[in-house]
Amino acid sequence: MALAHTILATLGNKAYSGYDLWKQFTECTNHYWQASQQQVYRELTKLENQGAIACEIIPQEGRPDKKLYRVTDRGKEILTAWIEEPSEPRAIREELLVKVLAASLIRPEVIIKELERRRQMHWEKLSACKEKERESFSEPSALSLEDRCVYLTLRRGIRYETEWVAWCEEAIAMLSNMSLEKPLVVAEDANEF
Repeated sequence: MALAHTILATLGNKAYSGYDLWKQFTECTNHYWQASQQQVYRELTKLENQGAIACEIIPQEGRPDKKLYRVTDRGKEILTAWIEEPSEPRAIREELLVKVLAASLIRPEVIIKELERRRQMHWEKLSACKEKERESFSEPSALSLEDRCVYLTLRRGIRYETEWVAWCEEAIAMLSNMSLEKPLVVAEDANEF
């Protein structure tokens, strides 16, 4: 999946400025796609050059003109063709899991502190997702197809964050029961194995 597809999907039938689109990324899609503000602006330029989006200039007094981007018919064709392609699961690249894997080298309290910090981060994201669910999707059966699709991605984010909180709690509990006082000594010479 490319950032271009995520931008086209996020725009949907709406018009967003580059900044508002980036805010959508930070608030709504961060559980499945992240992009910096610069990445979003760069991709908007590319999409506009390809004819996948159109830009409407809105004059503003005392501030630079606002650019609102919309998906064009060409953009919908690109997105539709991509949707019809099979998708494969992506490999996980999670730094915390590597740290936990090697945590026997340190005192358990050190990794527990990091697990507690990460649990808090995921709890905050989970709370934000649940708040958005309460505000925008209180009656799922009354949602339009477009809104149901958006809601499904939010539900995945809720499950993702819920699982992270649960796993952090499990790891904290398991490591808190350890009675190790010293870190594992690692052999300096690989030939000793």
